[in-house]
Amino acid sequence: MSAKSLIQAAETLRDELRPLKFGAPVTHVYCPLEYAWKPHETYLRRFGASPKKVVLLGMNPGPFGMAQTGVPFGEIPAVRDWMGIREDVTAPANEHPKRLITGFECPNSEVSGRRLWGLFAEKFGTAENFFADHFVANYCPLVFMQESGRNHTPDKLSVEETRAMEIVCDKHLRAVIAALNPEWVIGVGGFAEARAQRALEAMGGGFKVGRVLHPSPASPAANRDWAGTATKQFEALGVW
Repeated sequence: MSAKSLIQAAETLRDELRPLKFGAPVTHVYCPLEYAWKPHETYLRRFGASPKKVVLLGMNPGPFGMAQTGVPFGEIPAVRDWMGIREDVTAPANEHPKRLITGFECPNSEVSGRRLWGLFAEKFGTAENFFADHFVANYCPLVFMQESGRNHTPDKLSVEETRAMEIVCDKHLRAVIAALNPEWVIGVGGFAEARAQRALEAMGGGFKVGRVLHPSPASPAANRDWAGTATKQFEALGVW
């Protein structure tokens, strides 16, 4: 039932985010759950079919990861070759001319995803081994862009926009946790950890919250052996 519950929760998330409006400096908003639904649904169906020990939570899609493939931290070789997912991706509505969506044909690398999935592939070997006890989700599926094409992260939205978005995303996160019944929810970075902690409080316990360093190349710490640092953090928590 887990995969069916995850798919229904993702459909509800997509539908409830659709009417939300975001003002300047945001000029374009992509939702991969709209135009990259096929690979996203395949990801949920294939890897979310059983309870997990660990759910890792990211913030929102990267431009060359989930924005292209519909899979969290969705570095194309990891999704296509390691997970075995390659589905049709269409163009989003109101596509930004500097942020084109070419799906699995995208030539760029999502560094965060390359680091994240690379660590898991090294430690667990196959995707099936990793997903036996782990799952990776994103808190918010929306990509926010400014007129220049620059990424606009969710933590920089206005108070009103944030409140409307988080009501929907918090509900979805709780649904994911309820479906997968994890022992741990690990925030990939501080933003995600805070949302996991809020879910813990709203759900009255039932799991533990932790945090690992975000693998973004914008973080100097992540550029110094992110895999080694994250492994030590998982081990210190007792997750690995």
